[in-house]
Amino acid sequence: MEHIISAKGADTGDDKALIKDADSRSFVQDVLEGSKTRPVLVDFWATWCEPCKQLTPVLEKLVRESKGKIALIKVDIDKNQQIAAQLQIQSVPTVYAFYQGQPVDAFQGALPESQIRSFIDQLITLSGGADEEGKDMNAILDQGFAALAAGDTNLALRIFGGASHAEPDNVRILAGLAQTYLAVGKIEEARALLESAPKEAASDPDIIKARAALDLMDLGRDAGDVAELQDCLAKEPENHALRYDLSLALAGRAQLEEAAEHLIAIISADREWNDNAARTQLLKLFDVAGAADPFTLRWRRRLSSILFS
Repeated sequence: MEHIISAKGADTGDDKALIKDADSRSFVQDVLEGSKTRPVLVDFWATWCEPCKQLTPVLEKLVRESKGKIALIKVDIDKNQQIAAQLQIQSVPTVYAFYQGQPVDAFQGALPESQIRSFIDQLITLSGGADEEGKDMNAILDQGFAALAAGDTNLALRIFGGASHAEPDNVRILAGLAQTYLAVGKIEEARALLESAPKEAASDPDIIKARAALDLMDLGRDAGDVAELQDCLAKEPENHALRYDLSLALAGRAQLEEAAEHLIAIISADREWNDNAARTQLLKLFDVAGAADPFTLRWRRRLSSILFS
């Protein structure tokens, strides 16, 4: 099958138009080339689709309100089946967002206008086209980290992935992507991102957090099975080595509270056990959670109460 979206497309006229229809002849020019100067929404629709009739007018309204900061290209999937197949459109309406020639975000269904407006605002901000009173990049990234903290990894991936197209060298974006990859189990992808970070980023708090989380996952993987370690520790509750391995295994599975409990138990019994290994590991948990996180503040107080008692 001819690859429509990777071939050189034909110029169908005024590419400054905010809203237009596209087909296989104009897709590259209107979408891939057009998205190099501003984000482009691609509305995949069909004449028989009732939700499409609700969504498209809202998209048109919001694009017009953007005053040239974003464009809308409409694609009838029945007339352009090759494009729909290549972008794996499985239902309509589906909206793709392109920027710098690449798809950076998407949604399906006739969302409420408020959600679509937020979607568009993020795209405009990521492309550097926000008004001064609009959200800056750090505000967008704050949303990504908030989504990650809430367990919404899909939203976090969309935000950080889209942001990476706008600012590929932004260390905070790199750290956010790495942390999100770790949250979804893509350990090697996270490792590659962190290895690509510039040396001067080593002291960045978000990079430190991501690297600490990666280290914990590596240690946890080698520590052993949680259930087996718990059974062994139940038989030998004074065995600090077993308790330490259990804490590593728990931390590697993001069970920081349980890991901290075991580390504090070791420190309480023997502060200097194994060259302060338990204390060193607890400090790594603080790096993973972040200096201002309630977890860190709570367990740092408990550590202090033991060390200075």
